[in-house]
Formats: sequence, structure tokens, C-alpha cells
Amino acid sequence: MTSNTNVKITMSKTAIILGATGLTGSYLLDSLLEDDRYGQIVLFSRNSCGIKHPKLVEHLIDLFELERHKDKFNADEVFCCIGTTKAKTADKETYSKIDYGIPVTAASLCSQNDINTFVVVSALGANQKSRLFYNRIKGKMEIDVLKFKIKNTYILQPSLIGGKREEKRTGESIMKFLFSLFKPLLYFGDLKRYLPIHPETIVDCMIWLVNHDYKSGRIESQTIQKIGKKE
Repeated sequence: MTSNTNVKITMSKTAIILGATGLTGSYLLDSLLEDDRYGQIVLFSRNSCGIKHPKLVEHLIDLFELERHKDKFNADEVFCCIGTTKAKTADKETYSKIDYGIPVTAASLCSQNDINTFVVVSALGANQKSRLFYNRIKGKMEIDVLKFKIKNTYILQPSLIGGKREEKRTGESIMKFLFSLFKPLLYFGDLKRYLPIHPETIVDCMIWLVNHDYKSGRIESQTIQKIGKKE
């Protein structure tokens, strides 16, 4: 892993979070609210996070119409933690609007509004040529986000994300059970990349990345684990 990891010297910053009510996004929100490097946290979401804080600004909107809120979309950094599942969003067109449309629109707004740092959570195995619809959508999203050439673009590709979710995800529960059975085998060779990862580790990695000089691009789960330990 080659990188320049000098600490960035910055004044109080503004961060935008998309997906702050989700598992990873909620951890990120809590962390940024406690971080003295950030003076304002701006949320764009369908539902309120339910938190009152002097740093916090909420815009309750239809995220499918994010482009209409370009004038409010201003920050030093944008974090996109948007994502859904087949169980929650069975319709493929709607699924695509969420996992592909929202992140790509956010990247477009970053480009239009001269925001130089964009962080998006993708998935390990993302590939536009994948036979799996989920991985194919994530892969297409990554390619189109990178087309905007935002100076600091970080695409995180975590393995299965651990932690408790409010909604029931049967598929993920089965996968977590299988991972628990075969976990000892995952510590060998290339299988390490499939080890489950905690959302707190992903958040720690995000925050470390945007506050240090680190090369842009895709960051796989194993590297997320390593970087997350530094924050």
C-alpha cells in the first residue's frame, strides 16, 4: 500500500452525510458531531435522525430529487452511506435509483459545486459485469462516480457489514451465520478480504482518509480494516 499520509491542516469544516439514519451513516454522524474538526454537519434524508445538536442541519427531502437542492449542497466533504437490499427494495428500478442514482447524483453535485472530497460506501465484489444484480449496480455506480474526477474520491468496498440493524435482513442473517461457522478459515491468504467488518471501523477509516493525504480510488475491506485502526 503506497500513500502519502501527512495530516491535513484544516479549519473547522462542514460535512454532508447522505444516509445518516442507516447503520454506517448513524455511526458516522455520531463521530462527526463529536469531532472538533467539524463545525457543521448537514444531512439530506427522507426522515429525521431524531438528534438535536448545535452542529446539525437537516434537510428532509426526497433523495430521488437531490439535484433540485443544489443550492444547499455545499460542504468541504460529502459522505454517501446510502444503500438498500433486495428484501427492503424488491423492485429493481427503485433499487437502482437508490444504490446507483443517489450516489452518482451526489458526485455530480460535488463536481458542480467545487466540493473536492467525496466518500461513498460500495461493496466488496462490485463489478459492472457481475452476474449478481447487487454487485453489478455497485460496479456501475463506482465507474460513473469516478468519471466526475473529484480530487479526493474514496470508494470503500467493505465485506459483510456487522452490527445490529433496525430492519430484519434475512439474507444477511444467513450470511452472518455462515461467516461465524467458517470464520477461522477466513484468516488465511486471500480469504481475509471476506472477513466481516464493523461499521465503526468503516467510519474510522472514512474520517482518517479525509483528514490525511491519501490516494484516491477504491479501497477494499482489508485496507479499510487497517486504516480504521489508525483513527
